[in-house]
Amino acid sequence: MKSIKDIYKIGKGPSSSHTMGPAKAMGIFVSEHPNAEAYEVTLFGSLSDTGRGHGTDVAIKSMCGKTPVEIIFNSIDRDLPHENTMDIRALEGGVWSESMRVMSVGGGDIKILGRTDGGAGDVYSESTFAEIAAVCKKENITLSEYVISREGNEIYEFLADVWQVMSSAIHDGLLASGILPGGLEVEKKAKQLYERYEQEDSPVTREKVLVCAYAYAVSEQNADNGTIVTAPTCGACAVLPSVLKYMQDKHGFSDRKIYDALAVADIIGNLVKTNASISGAECGCQAEVGTACSMASAALCELFDMGIDKLEYAAEIAFEHHLGLTCDPICGLVQIPCIERNAVAAMRAIDAMSLANFLSGSRKISLDLVIKTMYETGKDLSHLYRETSEGGLAKLYRK
Repeated sequence: MKSIKDIYKIGKGPSSSHTMGPAKAMGIFVSEHPNAEAYEVTLFGSLSDTGRGHGTDVAIKSMCGKTPVEIIFNSIDRDLPHENTMDIRALEGGVWSESMRVMSVGGGDIKILGRTDGGAGDVYSESTFAEIAAVCKKENITLSEYVISREGNEIYEFLADVWQVMSSAIHDGLLASGILPGGLEVEKKAKQLYERYEQEDSPVTREKVLVCAYAYAVSEQNADNGTIVTAPTCGACAVLPSVLKYMQDKHGFSDRKIYDALAVADIIGNLVKTNASISGAECGCQAEVGTACSMASAALCELFDMGIDKLEYAAEIAFEHHLGLTCDPICGLVQIPCIERNAVAAMRAIDAMSLANFLSGSRKISLDLVIKTMYETGKDLSHLYRETSEGGLAKLYRK
């Protein structure tokens, strides 16, 4: 497996696969064809189906400077190497170049057909949770210590930057008000939720409202093209920071302890990305919010020193109960049901941690099995429910 830096990416919303990935691909192509007279980009699959709502065309054009670019939305061809596929070509000397075919595979990462991955090499020789747990037990170390032993202490500097951006997204989101862009007229609600928290008398309700306020804050920042951290994607970016911020507020955990929790969460996301997918277009929202919830519950277990067996149980519970979750964003926007879904998953992550603590030793299902199941389930889902906005809420909703 690659470094945990491969999961956490700092960037602009609203979509890691539909804006970050295509922009990255276009940037590479422009650098290779700097003297082009024009560019042509054809979007296929989910990139075509929901590209306008996600702002894919805007992200691509932002990388082209003053050179004209034509963007073609092709929702007909479905025989693709990946659900998020794009072809890019350049007009040079009056002749069109050969196309560069790119797959935006989730989390802001891309694969270029015919090219080897030029990114970072593997940091971890283990690629399943069972293998990692065996190492931790043999060496009598925690999961966060396992990460540091592979990544080195310098990874803390990276995690500090990640936490700073996550915290800023919460802070800025709680202060924001108004209507989210895109035409759905969705009102920002994080500020309202936080005001409700400050007025609420019931301790139980106060805690739930605060978690939701934090989750809404980050999700709304993402939807409004704010700066966030993929965890593991833009569309699922609010689950992890909201529960960590809530627990730090409540229990006074140090930033260093939060960094350890972030390291643990990233290992879970890394396992999913390595053995399955974190792409909503490939496997539905179970791959995004399901993974995020699993990451968050594992991180919480690390905060409370619950041990690797309880940690796996919590991550498994959180993931298992997102199996089959579809991705059907209305109008292709990362707003409905995405924002609410992040808040619900944040509360579910806390519940999964609690349940794992209560029932330690009784589990029958491994995290590795759930990850495998999620991937097979995602592949079985109709493309209508994999970020195409052609089924579910997106199909039935009418203004």
